[in-house]
Amino acid sequence: MSDLISGARADLVTRIDAELRERLEEAVEFLCLDVMVQRRGALGLPPPEADSAGDRAEFTAQVRVFLERLGDLAAGLGPEQRRKVEAAQRGAGDETARLLAVQLVLARELPDYWQRFDAARVAYAAERIGSGGERRGLFGRLFGGG
Repeated sequence: MSDLISGARADLVTRIDAELRERLEEAVEFLCLDVMVQRRGALGLPPPEADSAGDRAEFTAQVRVFLERLGDLAAGLGPEQRRKVEAAQRGAGDETARLLAVQLVLARELPDYWQRFDAARVAYAAERIGSGGERRGLFGRLFGGG
């Protein structure tokens, strides 16, 4: 009976980890796509296209930059938590997969992870989209006081 309970517990942990990973991937992808669309709109450029290799490369680069920025959430971890993060950093896969693995560890270890994630998301979007100042040009300076 003990083996059955251990197996069920392992299955549950695996399902929770998969759902957490999916939620994190969706949140990061949504943010990065939203930032691309808003930034391009602010600059008067067309939205990204799914079949554009350049747009996909830009999106992938933006995902990586945001995941790297989220690494700051690891500040102030205890020794055991740091060991878990370091193990995730050494994991299999490409750099983006390792960065995502670190975030999964942090999401499990930090009780306020999603609040921290949200604060980082807001700051990143504001930084990337900006106040529209890039777009102001001559008319903005003349009529907007910029």
